[in-house]
Amino acid sequence: MADRKLEGRVALVFGAGSVGEGWGNGKAAAVAYARAGAAVVAVDRNAEAAAATCRIIEDEGGAALRVAADVTRLQEVEDAVAAAVARFGRVDILHNNVGITSQGGPVETSEEVWDRVMTVNVKSMFLTCKCVLPLMEAQGRGAILNISSLASIRWTGYNYSAYYASKGAVNQFTKGIAIAYAAKGIRANCILPGLMDTPHIYQQISGFYGARDEMVAARHAASPTGRMGDAWDIANAAVFLASDDAKYINGIELVVDGGMHVRAA
Repeated sequence: MADRKLEGRVALVFGAGSVGEGWGNGKAAAVAYARAGAAVVAVDRNAEAAAATCRIIEDEGGAALRVAADVTRLQEVEDAVAAAVARFGRVDILHNNVGITSQGGPVETSEEVWDRVMTVNVKSMFLTCKCVLPLMEAQGRGAILNISSLASIRWTGYNYSAYYASKGAVNQFTKGIAIAYAAKGIRANCILPGLMDTPHIYQQISGFYGARDEMVAARHAASPTGRMGDAWDIANAAVFLASDDAKYINGIELVVDGGMHVRAA
């Protein structure tokens, strides 16, 4: 990448692996940060997935550190942040990518599933921000990118109430941080992916459809552009928001969905 707009910065990416072959949003974001000049701490519950992301970065001449951690456990998040500081001395970018879906409305969703979705999708971001914000405040600067969803602002065709609620919470959580820390040089923004073609959909979304080809065709057709987006659409948005190009952008919900959010149905 010719424009190394993140040169000298350190990006801490939670959910930096991929759940399957190809490019997930977190994996692409980690590599995009590195290509823009940042050192990357790739954190994932799956150590091998994090290592795979780091190998790509290092093979391209970038600096990367693999950390295995469960983002829902405070001690493991603290250890991941400490590892980042020990290796690179600071954290300039916090990228929260971890998230899960669940099928069903309030009646069909069990209490256990509801709690699990809230823990993974919302509590995880609370824990990472809890650990990273003091560092950014001491540095006098920082950028936080929380991956939300189009589902946080509108019906998307899926009946998954826990997911809708959790991603709406992510938006408001992020806005609160954006205002509370704006005067301290810290920005916080959400990215709202729409229908994306990533390994995640084949693992977690396919149950909403019949055959795989059926799912892919339906998701392409649902987008105004006639195709789903991909992980690089999210990664490029993240690099922009993390950079000084976006230095006066704070507390936004950046929708990356091909225009689906403005269409009534």
